[in-house]
Amino acid sequence: MQRAFLPFPFIAASALAACGAESPGASPAKAVHSEPVAHEAELLKLTLAPQAEARLGIATAQVGAGSAQSRRETAGEIVAPASGGGMPAGSGTNLGQLGAQQVAADGEVLRAAAQTRLAQIALARAEALVREEAGSARGRDEAAAALATARAAEVTARRQRAMLGPAIASLDAQPRLWVRVIVPASDLSGLGRRAAVQVRPLGGQGSPRMAVPVDAPPSANALGATVDLYYALDNRDHAWRVGQRVAVSLPMAAGPVQGLSIPTAAILRDIYGGEWVYLRTAPHSYVRRRVEIASSDGGFALVTRGLAHGDHVVTDGAAELFGTEFGVAH
Repeated sequence: MQRAFLPFPFIAASALAACGAESPGASPAKAVHSEPVAHEAELLKLTLAPQAEARLGIATAQVGAGSAQSRRETAGEIVAPASGGGMPAGSGTNLGQLGAQQVAADGEVLRAAAQTRLAQIALARAEALVREEAGSARGRDEAAAALATARAAEVTARRQRAMLGPAIASLDAQPRLWVRVIVPASDLSGLGRRAAVQVRPLGGQGSPRMAVPVDAPPSANALGATVDLYYALDNRDHAWRVGQRVAVSLPMAAGPVQGLSIPTAAILRDIYGGEWVYLRTAPHSYVRRRVEIASSDGGFALVTRGLAHGDHVVTDGAAELFGTEFGVAH
């Protein structure tokens, strides 16, 4: 059986014809062109077609000069205020044990109050007998001493009960709660200790509220070399709960920091906490740029590194560009 062989020129011509022909289902040109940039870690320069830029709703803002109070972002915990020299109650408090102690202290207050009433009655009787010349002065003096002892015991019982704080059932209903912030002892000198702090729920939900410093019983962790700072927070609207974790912005003792101001909407954060913006380098072209944020307040952030005055950063559509760069959006 013989096999037929086609001439080599015929095969080459056929291959060239197949390569030059455009298949009916060929995809249109991409709306976004990615181009490597030789800095950072495999960053891409994104060049958007005009229609893609309009679809993503890209808007930019110009970088301008600004200044802001330097702050340190940290975490805090909502705790019940200390009263009578006691310690605040938070997530680390054994509420079952605290409840039992409160019940026992309430009973002791009632017993001491009853003893005081009995001593008052005994003194009044002794004084009446002395007036009628039917009793002795010694009996009256002993009754007065017993009343003084009963009153002292009642005062002690009430103070011990006050140290245990409000009843567990009413912890969250207090009109004022405290925020406990744990800071390294080495950082205390750099903080504005007497200045108010900003408190906001974790996750960025809700506007920040101000909390003022309070003189709380001293507490610290010698093993961790940390000190507890306390701030009073208005809770008349019952927006906070004891044990709730919150974000706290601590003002630094140093003066205002000079830098560049950009809208906070332009800032993107990666899974490692790195902060980025998209910089417009040319019409329809954008590059992701790492920045360093000193502080943020009122919808604007102060940038101390990564940008120059007059740069344009993406505000609307920054998240869409982030997804486009990593292949999530097209």
